[in-house]
Amino acid sequence: MNAEKFQHQTNVSRETLERYQIWYDLLSRWNKKINLVAPSTLHDFWLRHALDSWQLVDLLPDGRDAAETVLDMGAGAGFPGLAIAIALRDTPDAQITLVEANGKKCNFLRTVIRECALPAKAVQARVENLEQHSYDVITARAFAPLPKLLGYSLPFWDAKTTALFPKGEHWQDEVKAAHKDFDFDLTTTPSQTAENAKILTITNLCARETKQ
Repeated sequence: MNAEKFQHQTNVSRETLERYQIWYDLLSRWNKKINLVAPSTLHDFWLRHALDSWQLVDLLPDGRDAAETVLDMGAGAGFPGLAIAIALRDTPDAQITLVEANGKKCNFLRTVIRECALPAKAVQARVENLEQHSYDVITARAFAPLPKLLGYSLPFWDAKTTALFPKGEHWQDEVKAAHKDFDFDLTTTPSQTAENAKILTITNLCARETKQ
């Protein structure tokens, strides 16, 4: 997949595509110095990274205008957090928080945010040390197994929070393991980029009471 095919499949605007191109160009340069993504995946950026992240945009709750605050845990090179920030760039009051413990990766995220003029901020911290308040949407990609993701998410959850977690072919095993400690409602959406992979949409999360 190339940029033109990505634009055709997603129907993004020319301005949105230009921001993706800036992101890709910066990623290509920075990746020579720090390990942001596996070098072998750069040639497939538009499928493995761009489309894989963009597909979450269509799953934002009640449309993009309702998703104002987004927390992307373990942001890395910005997938999917920066993709959501690009999508919400013109949404009033949108604020995407990308949490990344690695300082060099945070500097990369801040560079993309600045160059693309995105409604986002990169916070260098471990998720468990982050200031706790609720978000409309919580995301993470290739960050941790689902039980850990839900544990990390719980301090940032309220009644209207939705989590969007892309997961691979073993997603059912992760869901089963997560149900040991958490109750939640789950909807799955087939991935556009990987066979047998799903995007998990989770609502109404709560920890199960420990039996005495």
